Amino acid sequence: MVNAMFEYIWLVPLFPLIGFLLIAFNFRRFKGHTAGIIASVMVFIPFLVSLFLFFGLTNGAESKTVELFNWISFNRLTIPFSFLVDRLSALMLLVVTGVGFLIHVYSIGYMKEDAGFNRFFSYMNLFVFFMLLLVLGSNYLIMFIGWEGVGLCSYLLIGFWFKNHDFNNAAKKAFIMNRIGDLGFLLALFLMIKTFGTLNFDGIFAQISTIPIRTSTITIITLLLFAGAIGKSAQIPLFTWLPDAMAGPTPVSALIHAATMVTAGVYMVARSNLLFAMSPVTLTVISVIGVSTALLAGSIALFQNDIKKILAYSTISQLGLMFVALGAGAFTGAMFHLTTHAFFKALLFLAAGSVIHALNGEQDIRKMGGLKDKIPVTFWLFLIGSLAISGLPPFAGFFSKDMILLGAFHSGPVLWSLSMLAALMTAFYIFRLLFIVFWDKAANPDSKHPVHESPKSMTIPMSVLAVLSVFGGLIGVPLLLGGSDYIQTFLAPLFANSETFMLKGVDPVSEPTELWLMIAPLLLILAVIYWAYSLYVRKRVQDQVEPELSFVRNLIYRKFYIDELYESAIQKPVAGLSIFLHEVIEVKMIDRLVNQTGNLVVWIGKNIRYMQTGNVGIYLFYMVVSIILILFLNLFK
Repeated sequence: MVNAMFEYIWLVPLFPLIGFLLIAFNFRRFKGHTAGIIASVMVFIPFLVSLFLFFGLTNGAESKTVELFNWISFNRLTIPFSFLVDRLSALMLLVVTGVGFLIHVYSIGYMKEDAGFNRFFSYMNLFVFFMLLLVLGSNYLIMFIGWEGVGLCSYLLIGFWFKNHDFNNAAKKAFIMNRIGDLGFLLALFLMIKTFGTLNFDGIFAQISTIPIRTSTITIITLLLFAGAIGKSAQIPLFTWLPDAMAGPTPVSALIHAATMVTAGVYMVARSNLLFAMSPVTLTVISVIGVSTALLAGSIALFQNDIKKILAYSTISQLGLMFVALGAGAFTGAMFHLTTHAFFKALLFLAAGSVIHALNGEQDIRKMGGLKDKIPVTFWLFLIGSLAISGLPPFAGFFSKDMILLGAFHSGPVLWSLSMLAALMTAFYIFRLLFIVFWDKAANPDSKHPVHESPKSMTIPMSVLAVLSVFGGLIGVPLLLGGSDYIQTFLAPLFANSETFMLKGVDPVSEPTELWLMIAPLLLILAVIYWAYSLYVRKRVQDQVEPELSFVRNLIYRKFYIDELYESAIQKPVAGLSIFLHEVIEVKMIDRLVNQTGNLVVWIGKNIRYMQTGNVGIYLFYMVVSIILILFLNLFK
């Protein structure tokens, strides 16, 4: 029955596409919550199908490629429009549709007063459609279509409130920076066609071990693919778009910029694990960029005051840790953390949205405080998300974080130490946020709009995510702690060859060492949380104003002036060049040449018209003169 269901996998992306079309073409007709309900149902049905497929694969069903039609045939290149149903795509389907459904339901309450309610849900359904194409495609071209589609939807949703010029700039920034990375992805596609003669996953991966391919070629392909991942997953140097993307509604931040779209780069590298395993150079680059991004973004999050931007930098940092795992060959650890991160980061963003909702749009944490007794449900949910992202047992983040750190340890003590430092930063900034918002001083909201708890349409989806944040990590309990390490077993058919190849010659970690690698970070994280508690609850330390900051703190607070650096080194020179090309080359040279040519033709026409007198004798004279000239020219020839 499961194999028969595979043939209808095309229904999974079809439902959200239908939802988008229904709402987009009837958005003026739908009243109340109708559009939100339709959009939610169109994501919930694919979730049920995905759940069925997931358990079918768990029970022994074989992976299958379902070809819908022959799409491109040119010379020897054949690219079918087909979907791949295997364990990796099944896991991603559950994340996209499961978390996506909960965020859709949450959005019904969060966006109910917004004039663009129907437009919002049409965009959200369109995003889910493209995200499902991305994870289901059986070749890189279908993946690329989904890749570009989610970028488009991200642009539309970041600039959702388009009457605000700053929000439009944030949307353009995200769109342009993603296009830079996507150029690398596109060049990789062309090089794969030249090298392998196909873009199908099975065709490429089968050739890796059967045909002689220069290592440099594989390195170039994987570096170009990783360039795409750098843009989509906001890694150094293309990470500055993600904090600005918080201009969109909070549910957008939760779904697109925390749980799904930004993890597409991690998924793409994991899907291409056999390619990347053949290039140690690329893996080293991935590890270095991943750990650098984790530390840079984590340090910036330490001193930010916008509740959503703190979580945005946190997302960048966590994505960096996922890339550390990928670079170390711990592909399972990266996908495990991708999954648990979707749970607790979506929860944190939605809880932040609940705080913003309670305070009538306020996002500055310095203007918050004392909310744990005013919005207790949101407080407890935010606390669960904070404990999970900090990596405390038995929460989900504990098990996935430890799997990443174990993979980093295999690559050496330096990578492990730096990754551990990023994890400690995570614990500090998230509990700083928690203590300032929910403890500290009492909030002073507008008296006309007192602090209020969010409606059940918002708290129930958050509660489900909280349950997943608590128990979601149980699928990866290691054998050392008496678990079955289910996630490792589940994904083994996809990653076993790559992980074995990359860890060849590396001695396995002994049980005492593995236990110590769990206990040491846990003790340090607890110490960091207590430090944050001492600073922000017991001592009630207040954030200093900018002129009072030390040089180092001001440097971090100003985000290392990276945006200013990009503006000075790239934006202004490009703008200056464009002005020069427009005003000098285009207007003064090209336009003037074209205009003068036109003026010359007009002048000639104005003067030649005097020859048209209407006198037959004059015309006979012109004809005789012309004949004489022709004869004269022929004589010279």
